[in-house]
Amino acid sequence: MGDKTLMPVAEARQRILSSLQPMVPERVTLNKAHGRVLAGNVVAQRTQPPFDISAMDGYAVRAQDVASPPARLMVVGEAAAGGAYDGTLGENEAVRIFTGAPLPKGADAIVIQEDTERDGDHVITNFAAEPGAHIRKAGIDFTEGAVGLEAGRRLSSADIAFAAAMNMPNVIVHRRPKIAFFSTGDELVLPGTTPGPNQIVSSNNDGLAALIEEAGGIPFDLGVVADEVIAIQSAGRHAQDSDMLVTLGGASVGDHDLVQKALGADGLKVDFWRIAMRPGKPVMFGTYRELPMLGLPGNPVSALVCAHLFLVPAIAAMQGTQAPQRLRQARLGCALPQNGPREDYMRAELADHDNALPVATPFEVQDSSMLSILSAAGCLVIRPPHAAAAKAGDVVQVMPLR
Repeated sequence: MGDKTLMPVAEARQRILSSLQPMVPERVTLNKAHGRVLAGNVVAQRTQPPFDISAMDGYAVRAQDVASPPARLMVVGEAAAGGAYDGTLGENEAVRIFTGAPLPKGADAIVIQEDTERDGDHVITNFAAEPGAHIRKAGIDFTEGAVGLEAGRRLSSADIAFAAAMNMPNVIVHRRPKIAFFSTGDELVLPGTTPGPNQIVSSNNDGLAALIEEAGGIPFDLGVVADEVIAIQSAGRHAQDSDMLVTLGGASVGDHDLVQKALGADGLKVDFWRIAMRPGKPVMFGTYRELPMLGLPGNPVSALVCAHLFLVPAIAAMQGTQAPQRLRQARLGCALPQNGPREDYMRAELADHDNALPVATPFEVQDSSMLSILSAAGCLVIRPPHAAAAKAGDVVQVMPLR
């Protein structure tokens, strides 16, 4: 299969997303809702504030009584937050009031305490106050029955506080998808293990688990699996109580790349295989025993780049939302040659500049085995297929990684 027959990145992503459905909803308490995606609207159970309140410490007055300062008013009572003055304010009267306290009947303005002088049972106001001054009107924040947060929203810390203020102790969210994954390769050993002859330390599982959690999923690590048909099939069947299976490695065409062969004989139906991108051409997607399955390259850099492009949006779709739009523009920090037939994702440093586009400088070496460069990269510079040669300062599209 030549590069001309490889699937474009955008089409591959769309085919993956169109096959997925949101997880069933569940109700969780607010202290467990951060980062979750709403499956239903959050409706205010009360009006906030429920009545007109003072926005400042000072004196509640009738604006007409303080229109010609200085004005001398009789202090007839006090209202603190959590308390109230039950009477009605009369002519040339004032109520000592504190932030958050209800506005007394008859009052229509607050004179802040810095603009007053106290004289026993009287207060002298040194400045006029317009009607409504320093008053928070009832419902200025939200009103009972109003939709405060809409379904599909990923809840931030501010959203959690907003839901609490609306008197909602819990919310309905989409269940977090459980993503099962395993790596294949007789050459792989776990971190902390001394590799034998011709072996390397596996980095894919831990890196992918972190990305799954970051995207809102629940990682289910099935470990490193030997290059044996029965071992791969056994690992696949252990993923059956998950919501998606991801394999790392073994999806190419070598004699020891057995994922398609092993799972194909055990219920795998391949939708597509191989994408016109670099790094990460050997990406596979299909259905394994009715479970969505994504096959990522075994190369550690390729695996994480492809996970950013395909798995992160998939986890978002399974939570009833879209992955945050991460693409932005930057200026190249160096010249680049003409690109080949595959969409290229180049690891690059990203430097912000005040009041200007950031500068993205691809690393000179782009070997897809080098995790040190991916760790140091601030973004991926995206080059379309057959992109013309570019010079330093040209505007390009980048995907920030931090």
